[in-house]
Amino acid sequence: QVQLVESGGGLVQAGDSLRLSCAASVSGYTMGWFRQAPGKEREFVAVISWRDSSTYYSDSVKGRFTVSRDNAKNTVYLQMNSLKPEDTAVYYCAAYYTGSSVYDSGNYASWGQGTQVTVSS
Repeated sequence: QVQLVESGGGLVQAGDSLRLSCAASVSGYTMGWFRQAPGKEREFVAVISWRDSSTYYSDSVKGRFTVSRDNAKNTVYLQMNSLKPEDTAVYYCAAYYTGSSVYDSGNYASWGQGTQVTVSS
């Protein structure tokens, strides 16, 4: 089981930036970011491949968020720019395990505890 620890959340104003970090206990996993707002289902945000660091984003964050990884540190980052109030949520990183879709949270085996991001208008 991969242990994941997120950090970097906080309270910011619309238009500001934040960088989330996710430290993993082991390397070698494709890593995803998801978020869950109050009263809503958990949704896919971004993913970065272990093999070639290819990335994919949800339409709602494309062009504003950037996912990256430092394999030497077993850490994945989510740089969030031009934040909007609708980005307010608990953000989770997760290690992809199996299945045909990296967009499906059910295909991720390990999850961090989450970090709160709140964007005020």
